[in-house]
Amino acid sequence: MTPKILRQLWSVVENSQTKTLLQMDDACLVQWLVKQTTNQALLDPTDTDFLSDYIQSRLTLIRELAYERQC
Repeated sequence: MTPKILRQLWSVVENSQTKTLLQMDDACLVQWLVKQTTNQALLDPTDTDFLSDYIQSRLTLIRELAYERQC
């Protein structure tokens, strides 16, 4: 996975509504973030798998950031 893809993902997280990030369950949030990132940067299946794993490992951080923005 390239740094460009990571930047795209975190840009999606920053620009997403906090309500969206906080209300979805884990599986739906991972799928939604992958889809949003893929819409901005074409990814091959390997990158998509790595991105899914990366997001899964960062869900707590993503939700904490969203919660902090909400407050």
